[in-house]
Amino acid sequence: MSLFNVFDDFDRLFDEAFARRTNGGNGSGSQLQRQQGNANSAPPVLRPRIDLHEDKEKNLVTATFELPGINKQDVNIEVRNNVLNVSGESKLSSERNEKGYVVRERRFGRFARSIPLPEGVKPEDIKASMDNGVLTVTFPRQTPEQLPKRITVS
Repeated sequence: MSLFNVFDDFDRLFDEAFARRTNGGNGSGSQLQRQQGNANSAPPVLRPRIDLHEDKEKNLVTATFELPGINKQDVNIEVRNNVLNVSGESKLSSERNEKGYVVRERRFGRFARSIPLPEGVKPEDIKASMDNGVLTVTFPRQTPEQLPKRITVS
């Protein structure tokens, strides 16, 4: 069992509990069905952890995505309709010899997260960098047009 399976089980428990409350106790929410699917369906979409930090003094929002083992070439960042979309694909495999056996582990999957942007943020104002599996995206909290302007009384 990998660490990601533990998170999947944890998410599944919350989905089931929420589905029971909203679907009259039958526990068959559509989100749960999409995630589990059947044996022939695609693997579930990975949901990378994200931290958002807002710095009012510097007028910046910093979004930090945890993408362990993923190269920056496998990450796509795009802006569409004032929504920042971060997506990509995870392709991890390892092989080791253990007590005379060859152990191969593979993990493949797609991931996607979306963050709504403040009105007026231009794509050229968004900066992104990746270091040791941590993607950091910064963008203005408010555009200059949205900042309050002081008007002096004459």
